[in-house]
Amino acid sequence: MYLKELTNQEFNNFMSNSKDKSIYQTPEYGMVMANQKFKPIMLGLFKEDIVVAATLVLINKEEGFKYAYAPRGFILNYEDFYLLKDFTNYIRNYLGKMGVMGIKINPPIIKNIYNFKLQTKEVNPKYDLIFEALKNNGYYHLGYNNFFEALKPRFEAIIDLNLPIYDLFKNIKKEYRTKIRSAIKNGIKIYKGDITNLNYLYQFTQKKYKRNLEYFQDCYSYFSKRDMIELYYTKLDTKLYLKNIQDKLNYCEEQSNELNNKIMKSKKQKLVNKKINIDKYLFKYKNDLIEATNYLHNYPEGVVTACVLLVKQDKEITILMDGYDKKFKKLNSKHLLIWQIMEIYQKKGYTKFNLGGMSNLTIDDKKYSGLDEFKLGFGAKMVEYAGDFELVTHKRNYNLYRNYVPLKKLIQSKLIK
Repeated sequence: MYLKELTNQEFNNFMSNSKDKSIYQTPEYGMVMANQKFKPIMLGLFKEDIVVAATLVLINKEEGFKYAYAPRGFILNYEDFYLLKDFTNYIRNYLGKMGVMGIKINPPIIKNIYNFKLQTKEVNPKYDLIFEALKNNGYYHLGYNNFFEALKPRFEAIIDLNLPIYDLFKNIKKEYRTKIRSAIKNGIKIYKGDITNLNYLYQFTQKKYKRNLEYFQDCYSYFSKRDMIELYYTKLDTKLYLKNIQDKLNYCEEQSNELNNKIMKSKKQKLVNKKINIDKYLFKYKNDLIEATNYLHNYPEGVVTACVLLVKQDKEITILMDGYDKKFKKLNSKHLLIWQIMEIYQKKGYTKFNLGGMSNLTIDDKKYSGLDEFKLGFGAKMVEYAGDFELVTHKRNYNLYRNYVPLKKLIQSKLIK
């Protein structure tokens, strides 16, 4: 056996035959992160001139110390404990000779899978054996984080697209199906964009995520070389929205006048209650009409309301980033956008839709409840992974760094005082 750096073609050939794929284990992602001050290298373990394990490694240098990261972990059969041991030893030696003090991985080892109603749970029967094998090979488990403390989430929401389209829609929460229909009536339409439309995504996410516009542009440029990336956005047709509100208002006015006439003849409480309820909608639609009129005045050609950037890999699609304009939240643009993406790629034969990270829903926490409920509302499963592991690859540098960081913090605190 021997370990060496792989070419893009060698890495892609290996990944094409691997069942554990990730958009973060691609040459394209390595090139993106090279512009984020990481040094990417792709390593492969050869057995009789055949690659049996591989990984993209991102190396960061800070304060003179080098540390590595394998996003979504090494790509190998973790159930083959001999292979795991061999690959670990080769990686440790290779990075150690480069002066890299350690490497962090968050491997695609599934612990549990919860159905979208969180009523049933599939347990990986080999999880404990794999976990112990990692520990026995020198990996330190960094704990079962429940939220977004790590570089990659420990929980992901994944939709099985390998279903008839009517079943996919049926699995969506009833409330969300109503919102999808409402978005269509309100004049929300979906469009396929390109690199020139990335500014929409940046505008919607700049206060929430640390990534800059150049990061999104790099993602689009590099992943598009193999036709792996797509951008979709929704746009409000302000003329259609105004017409829809006007129609609703007219209907309510007709109902209100009709009830007025009935109440004049018969003052039954049932009719009065119905009139009160209609008048509530009447008041709402009058305010909506003012708002819709302003939208048409300010955005006569329409306005972009939500955006999704996704990466295609074999028969899977993964959301790289998404966002929406909070001013138009009530129009449910993102609900329609996610559903129509499901429709588009189900018809193209894609089998999996990764909506991205979520928190641990088995813990009662309200901070991320909206995000989590939104993703599960589309019939997604909650997939739980093992979390982050760290492997020391250069003990001397690692210990120096461990001692240096507390000392640096102490010096800085003295200077501040």
